[in-house]
Amino acid sequence: MYTERASRLTGAVVWTNTPEGAGAGPVLPDGCMDLLWSEGRLLVAGPDTRPYVPEGPPRSWAGVRFFPGTAPALLGVPAHELRDLRVDLADLWPAARVRRLGERVEAAPDPATALEDIALDRAARTTAPDPLLHRLVQRLDEGRPVSATAAELGIGTRTLHRRCLGAFGYGPKTLARILRLQRALALARSGTPYAETAVRAGYADQPHLAREVREFTGMPLGRLLGG
Repeated sequence: MYTERASRLTGAVVWTNTPEGAGAGPVLPDGCMDLLWSEGRLLVAGPDTRPYVPEGPPRSWAGVRFFPGTAPALLGVPAHELRDLRVDLADLWPAARVRRLGERVEAAPDPATALEDIALDRAARTTAPDPLLHRLVQRLDEGRPVSATAAELGIGTRTLHRRCLGAFGYGPKTLARILRLQRALALARSGTPYAETAVRAGYADQPHLAREVREFTGMPLGRLLGG
């Protein structure tokens, strides 16, 4: 069973996932990065460009999902170095420190809240996220073109691409496509017909939507939602 709530850390989401069936479904690209806890391990989920299916038997997870572009400053590592990866936090931070944090989460009555506290502590000790990146996500999520968004923000396309690699793990065009995918999935899950979903989400037509869904999720839209 999956549950989530808004975090005390601005823009973040605190979530838990407890297995109920034989296996977990794919984790789809969403522009975000996560701090994770499962079976005594602290991990980081990098930005995805393809579906991720957890290996092994089903297990419980807790996590903090950071607003797009904000995790690299908290973790101290560029997003593109973690693209399509799940890594131990100890690979990024000193092992002794991660061991103490793991003991803290292990002893907590609610691991998800303990993860949130870790994220809040880290945020209090790091520079606030670049507000330009937040505006970029907002503009692209509204369906605005990358070139027009770059001009509006007063930044060159090459500079924007470089900054996006560090913040999101990929360029602004890929980010725009992933945000558009999430808009489409939200519409389709609410019962909006696929043709209307395509238009409202910003695709040229339903076949365009179908191609993008298959590329980013590895399956047709009907099967994805049916599963």
